[in-house]
Amino acid sequence: MDNNYRTGVIGEKTRSWNVCSRLVSVMVFTVVGALPAPALADCFDESARYHKVNPWILRAIAAVESGFRPATIVGNTNGTLDRGMTGINSVHLPELSRYGITTGDMMDACKSVYLAGWHLRRKINEGGNTWESVGAYHSKTPDKRDVYVRKIQRVLAFWVTKGIMPRDG
Repeated sequence: MDNNYRTGVIGEKTRSWNVCSRLVSVMVFTVVGALPAPALADCFDESARYHKVNPWILRAIAAVESGFRPATIVGNTNGTLDRGMTGINSVHLPELSRYGITTGDMMDACKSVYLAGWHLRRKINEGGNTWESVGAYHSKTPDKRDVYVRKIQRVLAFWVTKGIMPRDG
């Protein structure tokens, strides 16, 4: 999660360069906004490959945490915040900041999916490739964990019945 893409040399620019730059920015925004769902799907598949987790679980996490809305912020009763499409909790910010990850990065759809892959992989490493580990993505508290697992399972079952997800996904 390198933030170097945002950095650049700010120097003297000509008026025509500024106009062209704005035009290109508008065009890129328009094209990116019009991309079909498979563009985001690539983030799920790539994150899953990188972190060696199931891409359908990552998708279900995004569905449960935010309904696939990248700008989601949810306050928790313990004073923490879940940010982004995959609900990464602010408790992880001190560790993530060591890698240059900011709260803004959590709001980026694709970065959020990569963060979910990272977090899910950590839970699987702790508890094995189990439903309990999937639930621990949300909470280690057994009752909260188990409720979360049922939500994820319901989403996956719905996708199978609608033909969105393969039965062996």
